[in-house]
Formats: sequence, structure tokens, C-alpha cells
Amino acid sequence: MAQPTNTQFAVGVHLLVLLAARPGEWRDSQSLAVSPATNAAHARRILGQLRAAGLVRSQPGPRGGWMLEREAAEIDLAMVWLALNGEDPILGVHVPQPDCAAGRRVQQGLLELDRRARRALLAELARTTVADVLREGAAAATPGEAPEPAGAGPFPEPGCPADDDRLRVG
Repeated sequence: MAQPTNTQFAVGVHLLVLLAARPGEWRDSQSLAVSPATNAAHARRILGQLRAAGLVRSQPGPRGGWMLEREAAEIDLAMVWLALNGEDPILGVHVPQPDCAAGRRVQQGLLELDRRARRALLAELARTTVADVLREGAAAATPGEAPEPAGAGPFPEPGCPADDDRLRVG
């Protein structure tokens, strides 16, 4: 399966879920970057875009970091998509030769398809909140098994909120 070229949305959702698991706590970008397997600088770039959209806030300093600006149930994934992708097209539509009528028609058709696909994508993403992803991640962590010991869970890596009760199954 081909890998996507832009994973900012997935990493952004992942970071928001980590913040949602520990509401009211400042989380540093170094520890947040562990679970989505990225680096702190990339996490900060994504979190900066989410901050500009009013989804997270930051505080500088040794006791600072990042936290949700609003409740996880108030942040839908369409908001995250728009914060990270803006008005960028979903499809990679090329620019045809200016004097090619067929190329212009193909481009116009693809641009209209892109508008429809974008509307559909945003409508679907709006149906799911960060709280939903957190809840579904916890429920899917170990279906049918006993509760996990402290330090285990869907986010057992260092820097993950594995000890948060809401991430435990059982």
C-alpha cells in the first residue's frame, strides 16, 4: 500500500488525542512526539497550526507546553483538517497547456470533483470528535481482555498517557 505524502492530519489528530487524555495538563512537545513517531520540531509545527485555529494553547518555559483550548468533544475532525490543510485541494489537479481545450475541460471537471470530494470529506470528518477518537482508541486497545496493568494501554510508549484511566479497557 502506498504511503501518503502528507501525514499532518493524522499526526495532528494523534497529538490532540494525547492532549485530550490528560486535560488541564501541560504536555511538552518532546514527550508528545514519541507516540506518533515524529520529532518535537514537527509536532510543534503542527501544534502551532492547531493553536492558530484555536484548538490548543501553549505556554513557554520549563513548566509550559501544550494543552487543549476547548473540550475534546467540541473539536471535530473537520476542524482539524481545515486547521492543517486550509483550502488546499484534496486531489492533485495539474495545470494543462493553456492552449489545450481538452486539457482545460479535464481540469475543470477535476476541480469540480475536488470541490464535491472536499465537501463530502469535511461532512464525514465533522461527524467525529477528538473525544470519539480517544474513546474508540481506548475501546479498541485490548477488546475482550482484562484491564491492563499500569503503564500499559493503547499508548504504552514513553511520553504517552498510558496511565490515564480513560485509556484503559475493562
